[in-house]
Amino acid sequence: MTDPIADYLTRLRNALKAKHKVVEIPASNIKKRITEILFDKGYINGYKYQEGFANQGAIKIALKYRRDSAPVIAKVERVSTPGKREYFKSASAPRVLNGLGVAIVSTSKGVMTDKEAREQNLGGEILCKVY
Repeated sequence: MTDPIADYLTRLRNALKAKHKVVEIPASNIKKRITEILFDKGYINGYKYQEGFANQGAIKIALKYRRDSAPVIAKVERVSTPGKREYFKSASAPRVLNGLGVAIVSTSKGVMTDKEAREQNLGGEILCKVY
């Protein structure tokens, strides 16, 4: 696997389309931070880390749906790929749907949302967009 973040997003997207309640994803520090951001912004119901799964642990994510059984996450999109990196300067931090969505970015201070990067005046790499 050459792009673990794309694999994470694809597993999430596939589980949402199949209307699963829980999805299990191999863990890494960056995936844990992305999961925390999705939980803080209300896109997922919860998450749990499991140690010892395939020597790296796993993340169990409880997916969130609306009353009409439509997923809360309408679209999740990988922006920066290993073949084409997408960077931004602090003045031009990305906005997703005029602030209704969230862009998850990697900066020198760690993985955070586009809003947090703007507040801290940081630039970095755009990992993905969620709305």
